[in-house]
Amino acid sequence: MDFSVSLLRIGYRSVMNVTEFLETHFRHFNARELLASAKSYGEFVDGGGKMMVTLAGAMSTGELGLSLAEMIRKGKVHAVTCTAANLEEDIFNLVAHDEYEIVENWRALSAEDEVALRDRGFNRVTDTCIPETVMRHLEDRLVPMWQKAAGENAARMPVEYMFDLLDDEGLVQHYQVPRENSWVAAAKDAGIPVFTPGFEDSTLGNIYTAHVIDGSVPGHGAYATGTKQMQQLAQWYQATMKDPIGFFQIGGGIAGDFPICVVPMLIQDLKLDIPLWGYFCQISDATTSYGGYSGAVPNEKITWYKIDADSPKFMIQSDATICAPLVFAHVLGW
Repeated sequence: MDFSVSLLRIGYRSVMNVTEFLETHFRHFNARELLASAKSYGEFVDGGGKMMVTLAGAMSTGELGLSLAEMIRKGKVHAVTCTAANLEEDIFNLVAHDEYEIVENWRALSAEDEVALRDRGFNRVTDTCIPETVMRHLEDRLVPMWQKAAGENAARMPVEYMFDLLDDEGLVQHYQVPRENSWVAAAKDAGIPVFTPGFEDSTLGNIYTAHVIDGSVPGHGAYATGTKQMQQLAQWYQATMKDPIGFFQIGGGIAGDFPICVVPMLIQDLKLDIPLWGYFCQISDATTSYGGYSGAVPNEKITWYKIDADSPKFMIQSDATICAPLVFAHVLGW
C-alpha cells in the first residue's frame, strides 16, 4: 500500500510542519506543558511583550544558534543572559565547526579513551569534542584587546569582545558555518543586550587570568564585574518595562539566577515600583529537591518577588537540546 495513502486513511496528513506536529501530538503530560509554554510565549511577544532568554549548559556547542539566532532576528528575543561558556562556544563553533569531532559511543569511553582525546588536543562535551586550537586562535586575537582595555582600566562587557571578533575581517575567512547560525552575531546585528555573569568560569576567563598572572595583561580591569552587569541589567529592565518582560530559562545555574533577581533587587532593595516578570518558563532536567534551585517549581519564585501568582508559568522537565528548538519552532510558526 502506498504510505501516503495509508497515512490519510488513519487520519494523518502526509506532510506536517513542526507547529502542526506539536499541536497534533503534544497533548498530555510534559509534551502538553511544552506546547502550552510555546503558545503562551508566542502570544506574549506578539502582544508587545519583551523576552529575556537565558542559556546554561552547553547550548552553543549543541548548536542552539540554528534556531535561537532566527528567534533574535524575528524579534522574539530581546535580551540574553548566558554563561561565558555559551558566549565563547558560539564563536568557537563559528570558526572551527568542521574541526570538531563527534563521539557516537561517548557513554562507553574508558579513561584511556579520554586520555587519548586529551592528548590529541580535544576537550569533550558529551558527544562533541572541541579542539584546543580554536581557543588558542581566539586567544591570539583577544590578547591585544585585553592589554589595551586593562591598561586603560576600561572595563567592558564580555560580549563586547565577541562583537569585536565578529568585526574582525581577518577572522571571516575562518568561518566554517554560515554567520547566520551564530546567535551572538544575531544579537549583535539586532542590538540586543547580552549579559554574562561569572566570566571567570569559562575557558577564555581562565586564559585571561593566566595572562594577568604572567604579566602579559596588566590587571583585571578589562572586564565588567558581575555587580556592574547587574546595574546595567537593572537599567535595561527599567528602560524596557513599559512593555511586559518575560523570562525564558534554559537550564539552571547563574545564567538564570543572576538576571531573574534584578526584579526583587529593584523592588526590595531600591524600593521602586517595578512590574514583576510577566511570563516564566524553564526547561530543566533537574527535579524538585530539598534546597535545590534549578529544579524548584515556578511558584517558589512568588515569595521572592520574581513572578506573580497569575503570571503565565511553565516547567518543562526534559532535555533542552530537544525542547528549546521545538518551542522556538512553534513561536516562529515553522
